[in-house]
Amino acid sequence: MKKALNIVFTIIIIALLYFLVESIMKPIRFNKEKDTREAAIKERLIDIRTAQEAFKSVKGYYTGSFDTLITFLETDSLPLVFKRGSLTDEMIAEGITSEREAVKKGLISRDTSYIPVLDSVFRKDYPIEQLRYVPGKDTAQFRMAAGRVMTTSMVMVNVFEAYVLNNVFLSDLDRQLVVNYNELRTKITGFPGMKVGDIKVPNNNAGNWED
Repeated sequence: MKKALNIVFTIIIIALLYFLVESIMKPIRFNKEKDTREAAIKERLIDIRTAQEAFKSVKGYYTGSFDTLITFLETDSLPLVFKRGSLTDEMIAEGITSEREAVKKGLISRDTSYIPVLDSVFRKDYPIEQLRYVPGKDTAQFRMAAGRVMTTSMVMVNVFEAYVLNNVFLSDLDRQLVVNYNELRTKITGFPGMKVGDIKVPNNNAGNWED
């Protein structure tokens, strides 16, 4: 009887040790996997921001459509200005006060050529069709929107945002740990996910991990 009790106690102790170790390791594994996924998502969101800024430099506004953005990257061009010479003190003394005037007089030159957007923004083998997808999730896409908002200086500015919720890219991890992480990120950044830009408040297209 005593031997049987010892076996039972041993099993209980082993079980308690297992649950103790697991309670410690579970959040460690969660944070390690979360950090890995977030690092990849940050890179993709930065790429989306780079693409949007290139789009705005040509079109004058941002787009809320990945189809439009990707088509632009694949088919449009960016101006590249080659400058020869610059406005000098001597030119200014002679009454030439602008580069345009100096160019018109042939004193300096400005030649413009056009290069494919994709070549100037990303490397040639960049998987541009993957821009809309959340890394590590085969079908999940970033949400994206664009618009115009009034600044505190009463100036209308173009804005955009692209984001993915934690619930999407952490959906296969421990549910309670995801809930806890959502609460933490909402408290810190006001948003339970990863986002670049903001369509409500102009923020220079910052990522919410950069605040």
